[in-house]
Amino acid sequence: MSVMQTFFLQGSVSTLLSSHSSVTSCRKVSVKFAVSCCSAAYPMNVVVNGNVEKTPSDRNEVRLGLPSKGRMAADTLDLLKDCQLSVRQVNPRQYVAEIPQISNLEVWFQRPKDIVRKLVSGDLDLGIVGLDTVYEFGQIATTFTTLLLLLVSKICDVLRVKAKLHEKYACDLGIFVHAGLQNGDEDLIIVHDALDYGDCRLSLAIPKYGIFENVNSMKELAEMPQWTPERPLRVATGFTYMGPKFMKENGLKHVTFSTADGALEAAPAMGIADAIVDLVSSGTTLRENNLKEIEGGVIVQSQAVLVAGRKSLMQRKGVLDITHEMLERLEAHLRAVGQFTVTANMRGSSAEEVAERILSQTSLSGLQGPTISPVFCKRDGRVTADYFAIVICVPKKALYKSVQQLRAIGGSGVLISPLTYIFDEETPRWRQLLSTLGL
Repeated sequence: MSVMQTFFLQGSVSTLLSSHSSVTSCRKVSVKFAVSCCSAAYPMNVVVNGNVEKTPSDRNEVRLGLPSKGRMAADTLDLLKDCQLSVRQVNPRQYVAEIPQISNLEVWFQRPKDIVRKLVSGDLDLGIVGLDTVYEFGQIATTFTTLLLLLVSKICDVLRVKAKLHEKYACDLGIFVHAGLQNGDEDLIIVHDALDYGDCRLSLAIPKYGIFENVNSMKELAEMPQWTPERPLRVATGFTYMGPKFMKENGLKHVTFSTADGALEAAPAMGIADAIVDLVSSGTTLRENNLKEIEGGVIVQSQAVLVAGRKSLMQRKGVLDITHEMLERLEAHLRAVGQFTVTANMRGSSAEEVAERILSQTSLSGLQGPTISPVFCKRDGRVTADYFAIVICVPKKALYKSVQQLRAIGGSGVLISPLTYIFDEETPRWRQLLSTLGL
């Protein structure tokens, strides 16, 4: 959806004019213009003495953004519940909630793209969204700033001033705008890149029929003679940053894009577009609408990720500690998914002899190896240890095979229970985050 943003520029252009001998007078100029773009909610930046300063947000609470609707929202709440981080929402109509297990943390339900925008602006500190959303809307700051500078340059042209626009001129114009002057992706850090749900891919799809019938790769699509400045390839998409970027990188010069949010699969059949760029899960909807993916046409493989604002991690009290706790809980739970604890009793002369038998079987090595301990019992008035208890961790796909191997080497009384968490000595992603932050 296109959102209209209005900006007001007012100030002296004397610095611009003084560098041109053909201009003999200076005057004040007030210009008001509107920009129609694909997104809003940019961070407020103010140019002060040539420096860009973001307006700080005066709050003490740490804010976590979660998807407000759809399958992604439900799966996110389920994951947090499995990590003992259940979200408590007093009123389902409210957009704010809490996680009682973590103090000083507010949960805000937002659209995924708004979560990314507010992470960039600092209105949120942490968020869970799809990786495709991060790549698309994490770039809005840079993209919008480029657009703004181009528009200001056009204003200078209107004033018949032939000067190269530099940042110092922007200061002289006294521009106060909603725009980020840093790369959006530099303001964001992906804390956990594989939350194991929301799997999909952003992909280009074309019709199976007509001029595309024998086109099966991006190379073949780019080489089609039909695409000219007068008749460009028409692409319908909601991804107005990644779509054009991908096409340019693949050598497609003559392309136009139309913005759409839903039912993109119908666009080629309606004659609105020649191709679409959209998220694909199973591909069933594409096939049912006579569309196909082509070789080299996948823009990004996506799934749910945990994202944080760099400045929040570095500057806002409590964000780093909460991120650490959430990361440890997520890592421990996700590592335990599909893993089972197998306990069995086994006769043996010593723990070493039992270990030798166990490690001779390919499915019984566990995470680092089996845990073996004596089983004591009282026999004829004496405490003896004729049996040893062994404990191993086994993945679900190897569970039955492991039980068979245990029984084959003398195991009995086999007990199986699912694992909830597997905590490492230290979470690798935590070390990586600290390294990224230079801490």
